Amino acid sequence: MDHAKEKPEILKAELVAESRLFKVESLHLKFSNGVERVYERMRGGNRGAVMVVPLIDRDTLLLVREYAAGTHSYELGFPKGLIDPGEDAGMAGNRELMEEAGFGARELIPLKQVSLAPGYFASRMDILLARDLYPEQREGDEPEPLDVIPWPLSEMDSLLARPDFSEARSISALLLARKWLDEEE
Repeated sequence: MDHAKEKPEILKAELVAESRLFKVESLHLKFSNGVERVYERMRGGNRGAVMVVPLIDRDTLLLVREYAAGTHSYELGFPKGLIDPGEDAGMAGNRELMEEAGFGARELIPLKQVSLAPGYFASRMDILLARDLYPEQREGDEPEPLDVIPWPLSEMDSLLARPDFSEARSISALLLARKWLDEEE
């Protein structure tokens, strides 16, 4: 059931704040019913991002533990990062996997492209499943080595219950990977 609606007209867009990573934009919009509103959104660099669910074998995935500045905590999650100019999602995913987990993948399977708070952020992330891994470490941009933690899929519920596995994109990636693996059986 898809109801196509006419997008609001952008009457005015102006940059109201900027950092190294984000630009905050104010949008003056006019909706098809004549109502006008001002919205703010954060624009990224429009490069896109990628997250990889690496499988050592059918029953074991790899997680990384890294510092999350937003919550000032260490979080468990999957290798992730921005797509560099000239890369596609698969190339970026394999690079991030090598940099963060010390493995490359011979097979990368697209699971889904997701957004995070699309009412405020203009960014998308491709979630990939990585199989047929081989050891390969590349230098990344992390300020410290990341902990790489094998996790049995049979213990998925205990992972979901952990307070340090809370990022919505990682939870989505885990559930999408589990669904894909269940359908493949």
